[in-house]
Amino acid sequence: MPWPRTLLAALAALALGVACALVLTGGSSAAPTKSQELFTKTLLADERTTSAIKELLRGGGGFVAPDIEFADLTGDGRSDAIVRVDTGGVAGAVALYVFSTDGAAADSALRAVYRSQRLYRASTEVVDGTLVLRTPRYAEGDDVCCPAKLVQRVYVWSAGAKTLRLRSSDETAGPTD
Repeated sequence: MPWPRTLLAALAALALGVACALVLTGGSSAAPTKSQELFTKTLLADERTTSAIKELLRGGGGFVAPDIEFADLTGDGRSDAIVRVDTGGVAGAVALYVFSTDGAAADSALRAVYRSQRLYRASTEVVDGTLVLRTPRYAEGDDVCCPAKLVQRVYVWSAGAKTLRLRSSDETAGPTD
């Protein structure tokens, strides 16, 4: 017996709805961690967080990435938090923040000591107490996966300025297929 058209249409609509939900949630319906909630709240309350990032966080177009990294970037013997805001889509990480209690009591509230709020597909790594930030540099015709070049910036703590400062910036050939 052939399937009635209305049943087929309903099944197709259900499948499309499930697919859309998976795309919008990055394939996961997991609740945010306590760290994600804390840093989302902190970023939304911070007057120096751009309106674009706040809009992403409030509207569900972005989220604090779950893989928050903790490392001592300030040299005070306490861990600092490296926090990325991600879109869950092709743009990837679009903002980066470093939170610290440097210069304050250990139980003080974390404050942003570094911000980069206009990124695209950024990745980070901590190497020997320095922050390495990588971003793609596309040439005409490049696929999203394979930029012509990668820009790598290395940041070190400046105690006088109470922020991370650019130590070096290099361009390397991008990945190949």
